[in-house]
Amino acid sequence: MQYQQQKTLPRVAYFCMEYGLHPQLPIYAGGLGILAGDYLKAARDMGLPVVGIGILWAQDYTEQYIGADGRPYDVFPTYDYSFLQDTGVTVTVNVRGEEVVCRIKKVDQYGNAPLYLLDTNYPGSRHGWITSKLYGGSNQDRVAQEIVLGIGGVRALRALGIEVDIYHFNEGHAVFAGLELVREKMAQGLSFQEAWRAARRQIVFTTHTPVPAGNEIHDHGLLQYMGAYNGLTYEQMKMIGGDPFGMTVAGLRLSCIANGVSRIHGEVARRMWKEVSNSAPIISVTNGVHDRTWQDPAIWDAYQKGQSLWPAHQAAKQRLIDFIRQRTGTPLNPSALLVGFARRAAPYKRSDLIFRNTSLIEPLLLNGKLQLVFSGKAHPADEHGKNIIADLVKMDRRFGDAVVFLENYNMEVAKYLVQGCDVWLNNPRRPLEASGTSGMKAAMNGVLNLSVVDGWVAEGPQHGISGWLLDHVIEKNAAHWDQDAEDLKALYHILVNEVIPTYYEDKDRWGRMMRASIEMSREKFSAHRMIREYYEQLYSKGGRDPERRTFIHITSEGMDVFQSVLPEAAH
Repeated sequence: MQYQQQKTLPRVAYFCMEYGLHPQLPIYAGGLGILAGDYLKAARDMGLPVVGIGILWAQDYTEQYIGADGRPYDVFPTYDYSFLQDTGVTVTVNVRGEEVVCRIKKVDQYGNAPLYLLDTNYPGSRHGWITSKLYGGSNQDRVAQEIVLGIGGVRALRALGIEVDIYHFNEGHAVFAGLELVREKMAQGLSFQEAWRAARRQIVFTTHTPVPAGNEIHDHGLLQYMGAYNGLTYEQMKMIGGDPFGMTVAGLRLSCIANGVSRIHGEVARRMWKEVSNSAPIISVTNGVHDRTWQDPAIWDAYQKGQSLWPAHQAAKQRLIDFIRQRTGTPLNPSALLVGFARRAAPYKRSDLIFRNTSLIEPLLLNGKLQLVFSGKAHPADEHGKNIIADLVKMDRRFGDAVVFLENYNMEVAKYLVQGCDVWLNNPRRPLEASGTSGMKAAMNGVLNLSVVDGWVAEGPQHGISGWLLDHVIEKNAAHWDQDAEDLKALYHILVNEVIPTYYEDKDRWGRMMRASIEMSREKFSAHRMIREYYEQLYSKGGRDPERRTFIHITSEGMDVFQSVLPEAAH
C-alpha cells in the first residue's frame, strides 16, 4: 500500500445540544454534554479544524438538592455570561411564523476548539423562552430549541464565514441542520432528491442510546406549526423522518455514515434500526474522555515514573473525603474501602442494586469494611428518577457514616469522585448502557471498575487484572436469565471474595491492578483516540469511500496526516 502525505483535513462542525467544558459554564445535563466538551478539548490539543455549535442556556439544567423529607428539589439559577465573547453576529430563524434573532457567543477559554453558542435570551428579546432551560418546557419548547440549534447553527456558520466540509450531528437534537442544508441546495436549483443526496455526503451522525426516551419523535402537525419544515413539504419530511417524525431516523437518513458509541452499542443500534430504509450504515466508534481534564496529574506522574501509585491515590482519596465532610458532615475513613457510584438517575442503571440484599451488605457497612458514596441527578420532571435518588438518601440516613449521597452532581463532584474512590461500581441492565464514560475516567486514575460487561467495559477491563467483571462469575442460560438476580449474586460474590480481600490483604496486587487499569485506559479510552477514529472512519473521504482512507499520526512534534491509496490492481 502506498501513502501520500495530505496537508489538509476535513473541516468539521460539531452540533450538540449541550457542552460540559467547565463548572463556570453550566450548559450541560450529563454524559452527552461532558463527551461533547471532551471532544472539543481533544480537537484543540491536536490542532484539528473543528468548531462546535450549541446553545447558550440562560439557566442551569438544574441545581438539585435534598430536602428535609429526603426528596430532591430543583433550583434553576440564571447566570451572567457577560464574560463570554460576543461575536457581534446575529442570525434569524423562523419559529411559529415569527422571526427569531439569535446572537452568537464564542467560547474558547477552556482549552477547547472554538464553540459558538446561539442565544435568544438577551435584553429586548421576545423569544428568551427558547434558550431559557436545557431540556425544559413543552414539546413546543423542544422543537423551537432544535430549530435554533440546527437551522440557526448552519446559518451561524455562514454568517461567521466558517467553511465546513463535514457536519457532525451528535445525537438527534441536531438533525434540523440537515433540513437547512437540503433547503440551501434546493435554493441553488437542485431537486429535493438531488439536494438530499448532496447534503448526505457532508453529514455524519452519532446515535447515543437504545433507550426509547432518548430517541425523540415529533408529530408532523407540531413540526409544521413550529416552522421546522423549513420550506419542505410533508411528503419530503416523511421521507426523511417518517410519520411520526423520528429524530434518530432522520439522522440516519440524512447522513452518509453513522456510529454507535461502543462496539456493543453499534451492534445493538444496527439491530434496533435495521427496518429503517435508506439508512446510513452504522459503525462503532467508542467514546473517550479528555485525560488532562479528568486524570489526577500526580497519579499520571507516578505512573510514568514507575513509582508506587498508592501515595498519589491516597492524597486524591483524602481530597474526596474532605470534600464529602465539607458538603455533608460525614467523616469517612481513609483506610477503609470506598466504592463510588455516580450516574444520571435512571432505572436501567440500577443504582440501588447493591442494597437489594441488606442482610448481606449491612454487616460490611456496619463493621467498617465498606463505604459507599453515591451521586446523581434526575430530570426535573422525572418523578421516577427522583424516587431513585430518594431511595439512595434513605440508605444514607439508615447506615450513617458508611453511606453518603452527594447532592447536586456536576463536573466538580464528578472529578472528586473519579479521582478519589477506590472502586467504581457500574451495574446497568444490558444492553442499555451504550457506552458509559465515568468508568473510563475512574480507570485513568487507577480506580478499579467493578462492572457488568456492557458498553465500553466489553473493550477494556480484564477480570482480576485491571478490574472486576460481574459476567465472569455468572452462569447464565443463553436464552433466559434474570439479570437482576444473577447480577446481584455476582456482585456480592466478587465484592466479598475478591475485592475486599485484595484491598485489605494484598496491597501489592491492588497496586498492580491500578497500574494495569491506567495502562488499559489512558490511550484506548481517550478522547484523542476517539477523534482520530472519527477522522479516519467518518470524516475523511475514506470514511465514505473504501478506496481511500485518512490516517492521523500524533507525535510529540505535532500531527502527520496520510492518505492511503490502494494499488490499481485492487480496484
